[in-house]
Amino acid sequence: MDYSLNGKVALVTGGTKGIGKAIADALRDMGAQVIVIARTEPEEALKEQHFIAADLTEAGTAEGISKKVIEKYGRIDIIINNAGANLSPGGGFSVLEDEHWINDWQLNFLSVVRINKAFLPAMIAQKNGVIINVSTNAAKQPIWEMTMSYSSAKAALNAYSKALASELGPHGIRVNVVSPGVVETPLMLEFIDNMAKASGTSREEAFKKVMETVNVPLNRMAEPEEVARLVAFLVSDNATYITGTNYSVDGGALPTM
Repeated sequence: MDYSLNGKVALVTGGTKGIGKAIADALRDMGAQVIVIARTEPEEALKEQHFIAADLTEAGTAEGISKKVIEKYGRIDIIINNAGANLSPGGGFSVLEDEHWINDWQLNFLSVVRINKAFLPAMIAQKNGVIINVSTNAAKQPIWEMTMSYSSAKAALNAYSKALASELGPHGIRVNVVSPGVVETPLMLEFIDNMAKASGTSREEAFKKVMETVNVPLNRMAEPEEVARLVAFLVSDNATYITGTNYSVDGGALPTM
């Protein structure tokens, strides 16, 4: 099986930490030129990767990024829309204000739409390319106490991705979704800490509640690299007939196939 990405140009949003960093490193190791987008510069210098600081929730940002990348590299082959987070407080509908819904939809849905729209003219002109939109299993199995607005934005992302795959297939462009479950990332640990603080419990008790709520048969969180390995397969030439599909990486937590 050929996992080489030599000569390919790949963009990874939210690529300085957690799942995004694992994906960016994997694509770099496969030979791709990787451009990493994040709000703030990484604590450690990126190895053989091009970093662009940007806030993707701001309208117009995506166009500026696209112009820089196409001018510098002349093409775009892979887009990994990984940037996203559960920004809102838990507790259900009564604690969610308009700003919570707007913030979650801006980051988890509209930022993806904007990046894809900005880069797709170049990808269509090439007549090939791959887009991976990183979603979450919470879009299929929302947890009202924890993920209501976040889940709704990611559910919209899933529907958008399916529609986009149908539209872009004739242009030689594949679009797939990867939906992680609970993954041991800085954002997840911060979420658990905030949950513990809000409930007046310890991190261990909050973690136990999350695992009991999600019900992971493998009984552990995923490592970011376990998600990255699936992404690496989907963007490679080993997956040239796979598009419009949503893959769960959740340790068996989703109760349906």
